[in-house]
Amino acid sequence: MQGEESLRILVEPEGDSFPLMEISTCETEASEQWDYVLVAQRHTQRDPRQARQQQFLEELRRKGFHIKVIRDQKQVFFGIRADNSVFGLYRTLLLEPEGPAPHAELAAPTTIPVTTSLRIRIVNFVVMNNKTSAGETFEDLMKDGVFEARFPLHKGEGRLKKTWARWRHMFREQPVDEIRNYFGEKVALYFVWLGWYTYMLVPAALTGLLVFLSGFSLFEASQIRACGRWERCIHPKRGRSRPGALQSCSAFPTGLTGRPSPSPPAHFLSPPAPFPGFPASLPGSPAPLPSSPTSSPAHLSPPQLTHLFDNDGTVVFAIFMALWATVFLEIWKRQRARVVLHWDLYVWDEEQEEMALQLINCPDYKLRPYQHSYLRSTVILVLTLLMICLMIGMAHVLVVYRVLASALFSSSAVPFLEEQVTTAVVVTGALVHYVTIIIMTKINRCVALKLCDFEMPRTFSERESRFTIRFFTLQFFTHFSSLIYIAFILGRINGHPGKSTRLAGLWKLEECHASGCMMDLFVQMAIIMGLKQTLSNCVEYLVPWVTHKCRSLRASESGHLPRDPELRDWRRNYLLNPVNTFSLFDEFMEMMIQYGFTTIFVAAFPLAPLLALFSNLVEIRLDAIKMVWLQRRLVPRKAKDIGTWLQVLETIGVLAVIANGMVIAFTSEFIPRVVYKYRYSPCLKEGNSTVDCLKGYVNHSLSVFHTKDFQDPDGIEGSENVTLCRYRDYRNPPDYNFSEQFWFLLAIRLAFVILFEHVALCIKLIAAWFVPDIPQSVKNKVLEVKYQRLREKMWHGRQRLGGVGAGSRPPMPAHPTPASIFSARSTDV
Repeated sequence: MQGEESLRILVEPEGDSFPLMEISTCETEASEQWDYVLVAQRHTQRDPRQARQQQFLEELRRKGFHIKVIRDQKQVFFGIRADNSVFGLYRTLLLEPEGPAPHAELAAPTTIPVTTSLRIRIVNFVVMNNKTSAGETFEDLMKDGVFEARFPLHKGEGRLKKTWARWRHMFREQPVDEIRNYFGEKVALYFVWLGWYTYMLVPAALTGLLVFLSGFSLFEASQIRACGRWERCIHPKRGRSRPGALQSCSAFPTGLTGRPSPSPPAHFLSPPAPFPGFPASLPGSPAPLPSSPTSSPAHLSPPQLTHLFDNDGTVVFAIFMALWATVFLEIWKRQRARVVLHWDLYVWDEEQEEMALQLINCPDYKLRPYQHSYLRSTVILVLTLLMICLMIGMAHVLVVYRVLASALFSSSAVPFLEEQVTTAVVVTGALVHYVTIIIMTKINRCVALKLCDFEMPRTFSERESRFTIRFFTLQFFTHFSSLIYIAFILGRINGHPGKSTRLAGLWKLEECHASGCMMDLFVQMAIIMGLKQTLSNCVEYLVPWVTHKCRSLRASESGHLPRDPELRDWRRNYLLNPVNTFSLFDEFMEMMIQYGFTTIFVAAFPLAPLLALFSNLVEIRLDAIKMVWLQRRLVPRKAKDIGTWLQVLETIGVLAVIANGMVIAFTSEFIPRVVYKYRYSPCLKEGNSTVDCLKGYVNHSLSVFHTKDFQDPDGIEGSENVTLCRYRDYRNPPDYNFSEQFWFLLAIRLAFVILFEHVALCIKLIAAWFVPDIPQSVKNKVLEVKYQRLREKMWHGRQRLGGVGAGSRPPMPAHPTPASIFSARSTDV
């Protein structure tokens, strides 16, 4: 190129290193740097699509891009690189001269390093926004088969393969600066955030494990061992209670209309394995209840299992996680500030950069002003609410499945299913929910994209931000709707014995587990989170690996190996798995959902942080291996933060406080136990400190039902020998309205929710105030740069006025490099 400055690339010997940075503009173009490739099928060169292809490429040439064509057996590759004049224009547009313009020294342009990432970013932006004379974009041409693919080339990734993208480096620190130089700031910030999130999970995981294990110390507590004596039945002939003769209301095998049935009917939930102390059989009962051995580590009763996570430490752990989420975000903001200052992006303006790229692509580009349409916003809001209602409807579909599954399993020929109906229903329901999540994720993505297109955002970054909000909202309800149902609705709308709420008037709604709804919530979260962490990671790795191997095998079957090393390199990149705009977005979304599981409902599943920790250790290297070994190179993008995802994290933190407070109040047994201990316990009557204050708690939590109040008591087999039965609720016979204890408990629950949320939110606010978002060292460095630049301006101004009072020139340069101003340490306050 004549008359143009050219860039010199700092390249180390061929091997594991890669082009780091262009540092000079004084040599001519000795070597061609092809960073970007377009691919088309070879048969398109012999049909009318070739004309459209050439028209698009000619438009790129007119804008200052060089194109090299290499033909293979089946594909045609078009290498693209930008002319140095494009980079010169980029530097001119983003130039911010300091000092008075007439002064040559201050008006000299600041050197903007043209990295490989910057070259790829400029080429990609122009290619994606380039239009032919007919108004066709590259996406339009791809849909018509004019082009098949586009991708930047992997070059010099050997060092990242050796030091980062290997399983054996799982516990090694990530080379953040090298990731930034190769993949751009946006990808690098993702790995910085993911690494910091994984590091911060360590204290949360250890605390959750401690709370879980502390439940073992409660196995011998009297209120748990007494659960075996929680029901008494009255024998009509003897006229006295029979201790140990236990019968629950659900043990009566009534048919669909209350007629006698020789065996448990299809709609009926078979009684779960009884607690320690249940007798092997009941007099007059239609079938013997299964026996259970006494409490032992190998045979844990449902209350004992529940106390592994529903104990007094649950409240403390929930408050701890609220504080942890706040501290995690505040320290992340500090970490981000250090990294961004180190990269010299602290004052970088994304809008300015995007406008500069638009002007490079089209000098006649017209600025699109900010606009807001209340009509469009209303339509989008209504459509979003409709989708949320659909998500809630999907939760109701799961409810119907669980009811029908319980009826099916109750009459199953498999003994295990017949005896463990509740467990089987919970497990299969969680599996069905997981499949629903996979299907609805694809639907949610399409809906969110359509909503964004309808809203017509001004720029790509604005579109990405709005798409993030829409997609996350839909995904949140998809993942958590069934958990909300289990935590706050399951078992609470079922009515009472003799007047049960039935689905379609036939099937009785599902009840909670024998030990309470906390067990259902625990199992649901454990299965869904376990599947997402294991199956998702396996699929995320195996699918790209198998796909890449298949593509490579099909290419090798032709037996054709290009002699041209450049063609071999382009072909190798072409055979890698394609990426798209959502490749990094999907990784962020996966982590946000995991963060939601780690914080929301964590009171019911204290092992969630531990599972997340193990998963993230694998996820970091898994993503690294995919990006470096199995996928085409992501287009480097500039960024100084994680964008809208930070607001998503803050929203999840607030929702976690609300959800955990409600779980402790309405789902766990914490409030009923505390109320019983300080209002109804024997300690208050006997005044003896040696008496267990929770003695009789389980009996107090059960209501009495007279079997004569069944709709058809004569048709119920076994009712002639049992006159009373017990069930979980707070009701009084004979009308079975809610008792005084129920309303008192409800008031205490509501008060606890309000108190818990206010205390937790206050702790979050105090922690956010106590830990500054930006380290003082970073603020001081930025302040020092501003001060030195003002002194430089003042010195030059006085020089022009004749040197009166000019003094000595400040030693610091007007435009310091990142290395000259950044020396912040992790211990800075």
